[in-house]
Amino acid sequence: MLHLPQADGTLLRWQPSGSPIRPRAPARPLTRIAFAAAHVVADPLAPRSPWDGRPAIDWEATLRFRHWLWDQGFGLAEVMDTAQRGMGLDWETARELIGRTMAEARAHPARPRVACGAGTDQHELRDLTDLGRIEAAYRAQIEAIEGAGAQAIVMATRALPAIGAGPDDYAGLYRRLIAAADRPVILHWLGEMFDPALAGYWGTTDRAAATETVLGIINADPGRVDGIKVSLLDRAHEEDLRARLPAGVRLYTGDDYNYPELIAGDGRHHSDALLGIFAAIAPAAAQALEALAGGDLGRYHALMAPTVPLAHEIFAPPTRFYKAGVAFLSWINGLQRQFAMPAGMQSARGIVHYARLLQLADAAGLVLEGDLAVARMRALLILNGIAAP
Repeated sequence: MLHLPQADGTLLRWQPSGSPIRPRAPARPLTRIAFAAAHVVADPLAPRSPWDGRPAIDWEATLRFRHWLWDQGFGLAEVMDTAQRGMGLDWETARELIGRTMAEARAHPARPRVACGAGTDQHELRDLTDLGRIEAAYRAQIEAIEGAGAQAIVMATRALPAIGAGPDDYAGLYRRLIAAADRPVILHWLGEMFDPALAGYWGTTDRAAATETVLGIINADPGRVDGIKVSLLDRAHEEDLRARLPAGVRLYTGDDYNYPELIAGDGRHHSDALLGIFAAIAPAAAQALEALAGGDLGRYHALMAPTVPLAHEIFAPPTRFYKAGVAFLSWINGLQRQFAMPAGMQSARGIVHYARLLQLADAAGLVLEGDLAVARMRALLILNGIAAP
């Protein structure tokens, strides 16, 4: 039994329901591509400050979490914003993580698909003063990712809005990057709710105009574009964009609010997925996707629907701090020994938020070991000055 703090200042008597969804491998091939974007686990015992720009990583726990996702049928989106890219995870550490992950993926029986984020963050933003330098930074990371055997995701970069790049600048740069890659790439449209520095991406704040720029880039060489990940939390826009994509180019939803409907589709089109929320709801999502593959829409929605309130809480504004909720649930469920994140990001959310996450995760069948969850949450409550009355 715990006494969980509520938003109104009261304490709620709570205990887990004891009805978890047990993680397991899917019983049939999935009909949606499902990339889970995974977090990294910091090592709080390393003799290094978590704020010094090069985080100490608990490699064993970090890689074990990836195996946990692969064992449930997910592909992996590596070194993305869920892993605190640009918010605690530097490029050199990211590059090491890519190498370690690919070695593990090659040894995994499922031979899981891995796509990795390519950006420009090996350089300080102040040094990326023109398109040539931005392009060279992108190319270096794409080459490193493809050299490791992974697929490249061309991540949105803060450098382009910072230099005031216009639509033609984006179009020319992206077309050159797409042409230079060894294999089809995944593009990345991340909204400012995830990173305020990306406001005005694609050279405009007009979403309709930005969409035309994106479609122009894709249509210039559709065979070289696997798909585009869209994280704008705008269901209507995503449905319109995916209907306009050329044949063979996928829409990977990054909408952590509307994912059940977008993945299920409208009968003519559907979204595949590249989602941060999958790391927090893996057992429910994996078994929902399995049901969808078997044509059981009722079970699909029954499993997915309870995860949506949890997703809304994890991704509550400021949305960019959602990573803390992913790490918290991993810790609560015994998937890592410590609740520690690069740059001390666990402090980005408060105890009321974490208490709410625990309640919502339990309601979705995602508190896997009740006694362990209670023991760990009790320790966090005491740390925050909350004890049983």
